Amino acid sequence: MERFEKLTTAHVADACIRAGLPVRTVALTAVAGGRVAGRVLPARHVGSVDVFLEAFESAGEGDVLVVDNGGRRDEACVGDLVALEAKEAGVAGLVVWGLHRDTVDIAAIGLPVFSLGALPTGPLRLDPQPADALSSATIGDWTVTRDDVVLGDEDGVVFVPADRLDEVFDLAESIRDTEHAQADTIRAGRSLREQVRFADYLTARAANPSLTFRQHLRAVRGAIEE
Repeated sequence: MERFEKLTTAHVADACIRAGLPVRTVALTAVAGGRVAGRVLPARHVGSVDVFLEAFESAGEGDVLVVDNGGRRDEACVGDLVALEAKEAGVAGLVVWGLHRDTVDIAAIGLPVFSLGALPTGPLRLDPQPADALSSATIGDWTVTRDDVVLGDEDGVVFVPADRLDEVFDLAESIRDTEHAQADTIRAGRSLREQVRFADYLTARAANPSLTFRQHLRAVRGAIEE
């Protein structure tokens, strides 16, 4: 979390591209807290909070509960009691592929919570719990496990393999530094078009229509777009 504090999920997503990793990201809203970073603690919800309580039994300090509720919008699967129990268990935050409720109480708890939105009603069902409910969680198009880290901020969340995290952070910091320098240069009066030699790109593209802007950026070591 200390290293991620000086980055954004946008930097991390671009770094994943540079590292040749899938950009495993989803658009979720920060209900409270704003930022989160930690190892994935997966749990597939089937209608009862007991799966979360069971997950907390094996939680490590700083883990992030990643709740798979199939992206359902007809029920809230997480509320204030789950958030409070998570905080007491040392969990750093919640990422919910579904809806939450008790927004005011969750905000008061202060634990970072990300979800698809809010709904007053909880689940009105109870489905059988699969044997591997605590082994993986599917979030959007992505399936994540304890081998992954989740990073979240105001733009959403992104998942990174834990064993590639240092590499991704190194790349993300390089991208951030380049972009910050570009922004400072714009403020000083030199346009982004000048910095990335956009006129040269237009001339080269006229001669070679297959040339893409991203190829040109790589050649001039620009960091925007990836």
